[in-house]
Amino acid sequence: MKTTSCKCTHTGDSAPVQENRVCMISGASSGIGKALALEMLRRGYSVSLSARRPQVIEEYLSATFSAQDVEERCLVVKTDVSVEDECRKWVEETVRRYRRIDVLICNAGLSMRGLFGECKMETLHRLMDVNFWGTTYCSNYALPYLLESKGSLVGVSSIAGYQSLPGRCAYSASKAAIHHLLDTIRVENLKKGLHVMVACPGFTASHVRENALDKDGNPQGKTPRDEEKMMSAEKVARIMADGIRRRKRSLVLTPLGKITVFVQKFWPQLTESVAYSYMSKEPGSPVK
Repeated sequence: MKTTSCKCTHTGDSAPVQENRVCMISGASSGIGKALALEMLRRGYSVSLSARRPQVIEEYLSATFSAQDVEERCLVVKTDVSVEDECRKWVEETVRRYRRIDVLICNAGLSMRGLFGECKMETLHRLMDVNFWGTTYCSNYALPYLLESKGSLVGVSSIAGYQSLPGRCAYSASKAAIHHLLDTIRVENLKKGLHVMVACPGFTASHVRENALDKDGNPQGKTPRDEEKMMSAEKVARIMADGIRRRKRSLVLTPLGKITVFVQKFWPQLTESVAYSYMSKEPGSPVK
């Protein structure tokens, strides 16, 4: 574990600087997690960042900010969110360093490609362990501090949490479980000032598809999609940070995602047919 920190000011036009506030972000080594870390630092937060590859976080922090800035306002903790004790220790390290938690963003996640009838059970377990249980562990240990600060609990989910995607069985199940978990936490703490937000970025340019597991549990190694046409991780981070500031309940970021969520409520058979057609056209898709 290495401790770091930043005297950074937000360079955007609309978001105020949030001084003396602390944001925890899991899965902060790349993609949306990395973009969120940089965005929250620029908005004035101190950050506690976790990933299985902490050295990657330390590298981009040192390349972006001065050594003094990094030392003062960043905490980097090696964490595998699928391991409960490591999540507990991450929260404890954060509180020991900063004495408070204002925002927890459960961003760490894993994707997959494979038909349910062909997937090894170990693959499905791994998806649930990282996506659902990782969110559950971090939320559980951070909750007392978020209640104390009347802060924000944020889950990075997916449109797959609303509309199941063929070839993404465990991914869809884990995201739907995250939705219901966070919705329940919101209702249970309705009178306590806790803000809970579920964010669904849609297809985003990141490394999530490169690290996605195949049916046998092996990383597929390359993305099957043209990521140049996707929303950037930086734009996703800006929208999410604004959503936290405005204390929104949910975010569905892309036009396609918004249409899917709306249509699925009234014509679920239509969205199922569209989802099948859309995913079957993906290069190398297991859906035929």
